[in-house]
Amino acid sequence: MAARQMKRARKKIKEVRNYLGRVMRNIQSAADRGRMLSPAFEEALGKAEIIYNQTLNPKSKTKLYSWHAPEVECITKGKAHKKYEFGCKASYATTNKSNFIIGAMALHGKPYDGHTLKSVLSQITQLTGIKPREVQVDLGYRGHGIKDDDMAIILARRKRGITPAIKKRMKRRNAIEPIIGHCKNDRKVGPRNWLKGRVGDKINAISMAIGFNMRKILRKIFLWLFEILLSLFSPQKYQW
Repeated sequence: MAARQMKRARKKIKEVRNYLGRVMRNIQSAADRGRMLSPAFEEALGKAEIIYNQTLNPKSKTKLYSWHAPEVECITKGKAHKKYEFGCKASYATTNKSNFIIGAMALHGKPYDGHTLKSVLSQITQLTGIKPREVQVDLGYRGHGIKDDDMAIILARRKRGITPAIKKRMKRRNAIEPIIGHCKNDRKVGPRNWLKGRVGDKINAISMAIGFNMRKILRKIFLWLFEILLSLFSPQKYQW
């Protein structure tokens, strides 16, 4: 194992933090003398103050992870290969059979997954005009608090009251993982979001869903035309 040198790292962080504090005080004093400079540096000083405070208090709730994108959040994944992700949460809902995306939204503020299920279902009903009769979700949606006799919410890896039919439908939730991967990587701009702000995050989540559905429809049309061409140019059968 390599030496991590934590004491040396803390010393350097404290040194850089002192530099930041001095620069902030110099800019603030200059802005106070010339009042025309104050609006120009107001946003930058606000961001610098957040960074200055979060370095001293790592458990602070208000943190800044990106200077040019202050809406970026740190999301704990709990996986060995990827403990943290930076961005915002996104929710996607697909149909049970054809895997068309019928619901997509970006969720800021790191909400609990179970608390977002109600808004996701209302979006699906609003877009399609049809109320889902059955919903397959993962264990992160425990405690969703939705009580509806006309809708069955099936949690993945549930242990009690499992029939073979329910066990088969529980696996349908896993189909969303490759769909999310295709939404991210099958477009020319790649998985990165190039749109700015929270509104850009929402537009990006919806545009990825639209692009996935369009590619799926075009693929169906191409296969249909290919079958027609094969039937037209296939060799005719002669009976002797």
